[in-house]
Amino acid sequence: MSVMQTSFDFVLPRGFVDSQGNVHREGSMRLATARDELMPLLDPKVREHEAFLSLVLLARVVTRLGTLTHIDDQVIGGLWATDLAFLQDLYRRINTEGTTVAEVTCPHCSQLVMVDVGGGAPGE
Repeated sequence: MSVMQTSFDFVLPRGFVDSQGNVHREGSMRLATARDELMPLLDPKVREHEAFLSLVLLARVVTRLGTLTHIDDQVIGGLWATDLAFLQDLYRRINTEGTTVAEVTCPHCSQLVMVDVGGGAPGE
């Protein structure tokens, strides 16, 4: 009997910078439930402006980010655009494709290689 993976570690490209200047790059995201997809639609911010949907949804499924004790839509909204795009792509990959592996082209030799965009050591 195999165990289903429900949590995926990641390393943000830049990282969240907290009010003390600490950078938080390593984190975890869990698979989304149906409730995770529906509950943000009831959030007043999302009802007022649909653009907040992504922030509220990611705040529900990002379970760890560095040493932060609380992750909410304010934290997700404070990410650099590169990191937000990374998390949106990771969310899509694990919830629709079921994998964090992507095929990319090496910038040096132009060969196609498979990389795990969800984690590994920084810089991998």
